[in-house]
Amino acid sequence: MNVLVTGSNGFIGKHLCLKLKRCGFTVFSFDLDKNDEDLRNYISQSNFIVHLAGINRPLTKEEFYDGNTNFTKKVVDLVKQSHRNIPIIMSSSIQASLDNDYGKSKKMGEDYLLSSGLPAYIYRLNNAFGKWCKPNYNSACATFCYNIAHNLPIEIRDREYVVHYNYIDDIVDEFIKVISLDKHLGSKDILSVNPIYDCSLGKLADLLYYFKGEIESDRHLPLLHNEFELKLFKTFCDYLSDDGSTFNYAEDERGSFEEIYKSKKWGQISENIAYPGIIKGGHYHTYKKEIFYTVIGKSEIKQRNIDNNDLIIDIVDGNNPHPVNIIPKYTHQIKNIGEVTTHTIMWISEIYNPDTADAYKEEL
Repeated sequence: MNVLVTGSNGFIGKHLCLKLKRCGFTVFSFDLDKNDEDLRNYISQSNFIVHLAGINRPLTKEEFYDGNTNFTKKVVDLVKQSHRNIPIIMSSSIQASLDNDYGKSKKMGEDYLLSSGLPAYIYRLNNAFGKWCKPNYNSACATFCYNIAHNLPIEIRDREYVVHYNYIDDIVDEFIKVISLDKHLGSKDILSVNPIYDCSLGKLADLLYYFKGEIESDRHLPLLHNEFELKLFKTFCDYLSDDGSTFNYAEDERGSFEEIYKSKKWGQISENIAYPGIIKGGHYHTYKKEIFYTVIGKSEIKQRNIDNNDLIIDIVDGNNPHPVNIIPKYTHQIKNIGEVTTHTIMWISEIYNPDTADAYKEEL
């Protein structure tokens, strides 16, 4: 399937295009570097459109209506001129219900799309957060993450002010779920992405300061109590210095493994995702230290001493989480023994290098 993404260079667009390509879709990326002829050409070849482009920081209020309302009209009109009933996801904003120029320009774009007769899915998104979000621009979360990671001051006018959040991966997964439907009938209702997380600015700052302190301590991993804290921690790690390292991601039928933070001083943090019944591991280290910490789901972590066969078994439940130290010279494995996908944060005492991996295969 060919998918056109407008606003492809934006925060959501970058994540969506990457995931679409990883899922086997052909992606047409449209942003400010393209023109109307490019847009017309892409629409002629597309089976689905995700309309993310818009303006939220204009120099004049007229730019709101040009970038949000008029550009949406342009996309819709070009689709109708093509005489093809192409379904469209439009990312709008919760501000579309407010009486300001940004909200009104978004609402006018929504109304035009809904009246077009095209299969439309309009999502009013909350404040999106996650890695790659630009700090000191339009996101308090991104600004707090960046400043706290770099030992810069932050400003909080009201610690009790509550912000409603959507996590970037949840947004992308929701859009891909809709794109992958067998039939696209559209929705006359305004849609939302779940879950929605509520967090005060004071609590947000406290969590980020806590994350930084724990990473730089002998404990290395903070205690995380829910999905929001896990997602916020992964977000925060993106703003820490990575000493020039690249980050790897692997996905297969067992789950996925993603490196989220690397430091020559503090080691490496990764996230391991495993489906129910899956076992990963089966190796030992001679000197490297590791900590496994299942935040969501239920894991069984087994370790066996390669010299005397002493066995250690830990059951870690995300509802009552605790970190497990992986001991050098103990071959180890982690198994998902629950009914839901497990998310396990893993710390290792140095950045992974395949040439000096200090990992030796031995099944339990």
